[in-house]
Amino acid sequence: MREHMNDVYVKRARSEGYRSRASYKLLEIAERDKLLRQGMTVVDLGATPGGWSQVARAQVGSGGQVYALDILEMEPLPGVNFMLGDFRDETVEAQLSAALAGRPIDLVLSDMSPNISGIAMSDQARAMHLAELALAFAVKHLKPGGSFLVKVFQGSGFQEFFKEMQRGFEKVSARKPEASRGRSNELYLLGSKCRVTLPAVTGGEPTELQKRV
Repeated sequence: MREHMNDVYVKRARSEGYRSRASYKLLEIAERDKLLRQGMTVVDLGATPGGWSQVARAQVGSGGQVYALDILEMEPLPGVNFMLGDFRDETVEAQLSAALAGRPIDLVLSDMSPNISGIAMSDQARAMHLAELALAFAVKHLKPGGSFLVKVFQGSGFQEFFKEMQRGFEKVSARKPEASRGRSNELYLLGSKCRVTLPAVTGGEPTELQKRV
């Protein structure tokens, strides 16, 4: 708790009006990779408390749209369309589709993390599962050429997930923003240029990503 209270990004978030220190992670990646642009349509998975949606809303401008989805309530953010529920649920998908009204999705964001149990193997597996669910959503809903930014944790399952990202996107880049704590094994993967169709798998067996979409 003492470390959190003294954290420079926590202090900056308070003074600059951001909802979480995580905002600075997205700000850094967005600046480096020109990720957010005026007029974009963005979907933020697991958005609560809203730090990433807040950054996205400011950068897509009045011509853009930001849709925030979470199973937890989120305090309203001006200009952000919040939907309460599991993004895998058909009802939530239908709600999002209706709100989009045919507007293509340019970018899917996911800064989701599981509730930490302290059991490293279990926590890693749950974190990678969340990343896999977000990837399946992104490949299913993004427009061709769209982008996907997701938080992952280095460890068991990471290499396999990276390869799945490569199936879904023409380019996959790893990012470790300065706002990520040094001791954390978290990493962000950026998938660029979503493929129209997923490449065939050697041996003919579908991957987990292909099964989900």
